[in-house]
Amino acid sequence: MLNVYLLRHGETSMNADGNRYCGRTDVALTEKGIEQAHLVKNQLIETQLDAVYSSPLVRAFHTAEIACGGVEVIKDKRLIEVDFGGWEGKTREEFIEDNPLSWDRWSSDPTHVKAGETGETALEVVQRVNSFFEEKREMHPNGTIMVVGHNGLNRLFLSWKLGMELKNYRRIVQENSSVTFFSLDENNEILLKLLNCRR
Repeated sequence: MLNVYLLRHGETSMNADGNRYCGRTDVALTEKGIEQAHLVKNQLIETQLDAVYSSPLVRAFHTAEIACGGVEVIKDKRLIEVDFGGWEGKTREEFIEDNPLSWDRWSSDPTHVKAGETGETALEVVQRVNSFFEEKREMHPNGTIMVVGHNGLNRLFLSWKLGMELKNYRRIVQENSSVTFFSLDENNEILLKLLNCRR
């Protein structure tokens, strides 16, 4: 059974500024975001990690480097945030005002509708993330890994693995640099043990 410590990266300036959709925009952690990553490091200081994987975006990679306590961090492009298309850099209020139909279509059927009209569908996201986890389950069949990703990415994957309709992914909260812990068994079935845990 593969044990996974799943993190969302620490706070960025875009998170702090009305929760703007970062998507593929490569922004750094704020001082608060760096502090959040150090808190995770302290929280998991006695945890033996077999490997640490991160989105290639700097906010996730920096979080992983701090939180893992010195284990080599391996970047994997399958962990990059959702491509939000025309919504990148905007708050939800701003892009709904610009094009309410685009948000309505995504909210109703993100599985098949592209985010921000030109981005990814939720199905495209979960397929690439699932391929990552299937590969790592084979590499570490009885191991423990840390994975640092993003808000949209993590919530879509968790929703899908838990059997939820993907349009309900926003019902799962992923706080900056909080620990979510789950296991994947030999059938790739998930057992969610912790969500947004902080000690």
